[in-house]
Amino acid sequence: MWHKSILETIGNTPMIELQSLASDIKATVLVKVEYFNPGQSVKDRIAIKMIEDAEMEGKIKPGGTIIEGTSGNTGMGLALAAVVKGYKCIFTTTDKQSPEKINLLRALGAEVKVCPTNVEPEDPRSYYSVAKRLSEEIPNSYYPNQYDNPSNAQAHYETTGPEIWKQTEGKVTHYVAGMGTGGTISGTAKYLKEQNPDIKVVGVDSVGSVYLSYFKTRVFDKSQIGPYLTEGIGEDIIPGNVDFDLIDEVIQCPDKEAFVTTRALAKQEGLFIGGSCGAALWGALEYARQNNLGENDVVVVILPDSGTRYVSKIYNDDWMRSNGFLDYGNGLNASSIIDSGKKRTSELITVAASDTLGKAVHLMQSNNISQLPVLNEGKFVGSLSEKNILSRLLQNPEASSDSVASVMDEPLPILPADSGVDKISKSLHQQAGAVLIEIENGEFHILTRSDIISALSLANNNN
Repeated sequence: MWHKSILETIGNTPMIELQSLASDIKATVLVKVEYFNPGQSVKDRIAIKMIEDAEMEGKIKPGGTIIEGTSGNTGMGLALAAVVKGYKCIFTTTDKQSPEKINLLRALGAEVKVCPTNVEPEDPRSYYSVAKRLSEEIPNSYYPNQYDNPSNAQAHYETTGPEIWKQTEGKVTHYVAGMGTGGTISGTAKYLKEQNPDIKVVGVDSVGSVYLSYFKTRVFDKSQIGPYLTEGIGEDIIPGNVDFDLIDEVIQCPDKEAFVTTRALAKQEGLFIGGSCGAALWGALEYARQNNLGENDVVVVILPDSGTRYVSKIYNDDWMRSNGFLDYGNGLNASSIIDSGKKRTSELITVAASDTLGKAVHLMQSNNISQLPVLNEGKFVGSLSEKNILSRLLQNPEASSDSVASVMDEPLPILPADSGVDKISKSLHQQAGAVLIEIENGEFHILTRSDIISALSLANNNN
């Protein structure tokens, strides 16, 4: 037996019991692996449903154009449907999405417009607004609007929910899913609770999203909105597809925990999945531990997509390290690095903004240092390095009498004493060649790249 098109292979994804990451939990923890869909994500389910419903309702005609705002996965499902059905595609997305997602959409013939992430949803530059505007301007176009389209949740009511019920033989007691557009969690929850009202539904949100706050208060609080890097879950709007009455608990997952769990799923369970999958599992395991779930509990967690979308990000050590998500340095922090270099009792050498470059050079040479914080009336106002002084002197050998203020750079970053190596390195990478560490009572010490290297070498040798 064969399929007439790739669209007939959507759904009936496998469910797998975790062996390693849930070993401390008495409950059975199952993951439903949605990257077995042809577009490698759970969004294939809603894409075909939204298009086929639109066709039946006459909202799109042959040769038409599908226009949608997407974090990548819904676009992939829609693009597959468009290829088979003969439609064009234009997708808007945000600049925080991985390049893999954008390249995959273009590989299927879609046009992709990248919009800024950190703008209000109503802003004409947002990916919501651009998609809506294009759908109004382009004839014979269809804007699925996955956030408010009831076909989204209905797709999961008709497929995901029944599959989970059947695969667990009705034994499922807890259903956990990330909260993005709301369709995956709400549609599935509706079906499962119709079979057994006692099933608990847990939503996993991102720190920086409005969902947790809204779940608790039913008030939209813009102050809860902040930046985060996990793709596909969390929102700065409340989509029509989220039915909070079907959700029993919401847990927020920080980016770091999401990504570390994502990598652990690959290394310990052989599941090569995306960042929102790691968030969903982290939330599920936290809930299971906090509620002391027992042997009779069966937890089902949706893993929405594939790790192929995130090779340049979550599975890239440099990206993880630059964002402070990859721990290294054997537990070293700023305070221990200062102690290891016997700098705790040394006085911070500074220069005044009104001093001359000649005085700054003398201070550097006599103290064998390469960085100088610049003070003005007791406040840090800038910084000097050998590099910028040398550049000035090469341009003008008589510049020794110039003021420090005329050549100084931005002030050095100030970090607390408990800052880890990853956070210090991120500041060194992004800004100056040194950072100031605030110890106590206004006391500061300076750390440079060479201090970090020396401390890491010493720690490695001791191990």
